[in-house]
Amino acid sequence: MKIAIVHEWLDTYAGSERVVEQLLNLYPTADLFSLVDFLAPDERSFIQNKSANTSFIQQLPLARKHFRKYLPLMPIAIEQFDLSQYDIIISSNHAMTKGVVTRADQLHISYMHTPIRYAWDLQWQYLEQAGLKRGIKGALTRIILHYLRLWDVSTANRVDYFVANSHFIARRIEKTYRRQAKVIYPPVAVHQFRADRPREDFYLTVSRFVPYKRVDLTIAAFNQLGLPLVVIGDGADRARLESIARSNIQFLGYQTDSAVIDYMERCKAFVFPAEEDFGITPVEAQAAGAPVIAYGRGGVTETVLDRKTGLLFTDQTVEAMVSAIKSFATSSLADACTIRHRAKSFSEAHFRQTFDCFLQDAWQQFQEAQRVEDVFLGG
Repeated sequence: MKIAIVHEWLDTYAGSERVVEQLLNLYPTADLFSLVDFLAPDERSFIQNKSANTSFIQQLPLARKHFRKYLPLMPIAIEQFDLSQYDIIISSNHAMTKGVVTRADQLHISYMHTPIRYAWDLQWQYLEQAGLKRGIKGALTRIILHYLRLWDVSTANRVDYFVANSHFIARRIEKTYRRQAKVIYPPVAVHQFRADRPREDFYLTVSRFVPYKRVDLTIAAFNQLGLPLVVIGDGADRARLESIARSNIQFLGYQTDSAVIDYMERCKAFVFPAEEDFGITPVEAQAAGAPVIAYGRGGVTETVLDRKTGLLFTDQTVEAMVSAIKSFATSSLADACTIRHRAKSFSEAHFRQTFDCFLQDAWQQFQEAQRVEDVFLGG
């Protein structure tokens, strides 16, 4: 089997890149394709220092910093990849990659992190954040998103098998494309954490500072409670968040992985107010033995066991979060070892084993279907 792995863009190491990392660990001879590749030499170890095959967007003006602004060109760009020499194509998709062009005798498996958020259910939220709900630029953006939706739905037929990173995303896939998806949870490096360290008297949240992460909700709740909170992360919203936080809240900015692990292993509980497709940090916190207090929507409902490894609140409001934190103070949740055991279900090794079994079965069924078709046509 000759395999190609197609990723959206390579400019950082985050959740979707962890999937690519483990796919390359599974299939080290696979070739890598990406719309752009702007990883520095010292950032390339997770892709085994491979050179990615890139699209024409790589060479466009200012692409290094502003490649996302070439969104209208990305459907065309992804269709220009020549994948004709491969037996199996695995697309890692949260925007465009499932739109690669393949032949009938090639197997295409798309690992879906999500259908395009800003074109579908989060369209109005993204437009509001970008200040594009009105005016000429807003109208032009909505026209682009309209045609992007048409392209996105049409390219669903290019995929033989969808794999979703959670049941939450599988429901989005069914709603958007009317296709069923196999759920294989993404890999989490649970082996990097330990759960036997003493818990200390502070709560922790780790997040990018963008509106949908709802860090403002956590700040408002802890302003009201007066409890110690450590905030790790950075982003465009940082200055505003720091300006509304009281003295019991400590901002640490961006921290290295080792520092995040240290805080997770020591915190009293991990706070997660966002609605995420899967949510890696709540699983990491559980791997460190920390109970999770989270908004009970999205992927977190599949990773955190309510009233056992954490507490889930049903409304994304300050009042609901405050109530959950007060309940946590008097609740009897599982011990740290039990909480860590829950996280092991989402390990990197488990992902590799589950995905490879799925791929082998899919390839066998695909080949059998091809043989039946050949016999029928030959007869």
